Amino acid sequence: MDAVPPAAPPGASPGAAPDLSATAAGLLALPPSLGPVRLVAVDGHAGSGKTTFAGRLSAALGGAPVVHLDDLATHREPFGWTERLRAQVLEPLARGVTARHAVYDWTAREFGAVREVPAAPVVLLEGVGAGRRAVRPHLAALLWMELDQAAARARGELRDGPELAEFWAGWSRAEHAHFAADPSRPHADLRVDGVTGRILRSTLSEPNTPLLTCDIDRI
Repeated sequence: MDAVPPAAPPGASPGAAPDLSATAAGLLALPPSLGPVRLVAVDGHAGSGKTTFAGRLSAALGGAPVVHLDDLATHREPFGWTERLRAQVLEPLARGVTARHAVYDWTAREFGAVREVPAAPVVLLEGVGAGRRAVRPHLAALLWMELDQAAARARGELRDGPELAEFWAGWSRAEHAHFAADPSRPHADLRVDGVTGRILRSTLSEPNTPLLTCDIDRI
């Protein structure tokens, strides 16, 4: 793939919000992966900072559309959204037309409103499992939020409060089973620090597999 420049210039303050303008420019320089669209996935454990990072990256891209997989998942099928994504989002974007997908209401437990997703130069796909096997052939790039499951869950539980503790317990089991069967991290082009939102200068690896160098200037 083509080069994606650093997300932050050397010498930037460690506490400063990440400057994603260079990364955005690099993503725009990639060849389209889905019709005229560069589909970019932001994956990671629940609570790892995917939504926040995707929002910042969208802003750096001039308001790139973001598809949230929470809008396609359901209580009964937390990872059973592949067909909905394909039919309602991927196929229209591949034809270069605006996609329209139903949004799941987690309180009413049913699909309600419809959200439009224009066939923009970059469309972000954000959520747990965004880099799954069935989606990867359509991606221009896969970004992984680097925060382990325990830390991500603790952050999510703190955010959502004790009334959702039972939901988090069930979700964590489903998430663990999903990534055990269909891991995204080994296929990531870039890793993002789940705390700071900065692109990591390090390597990608899985146990018992060779290290794959992931220089910050490459994707």
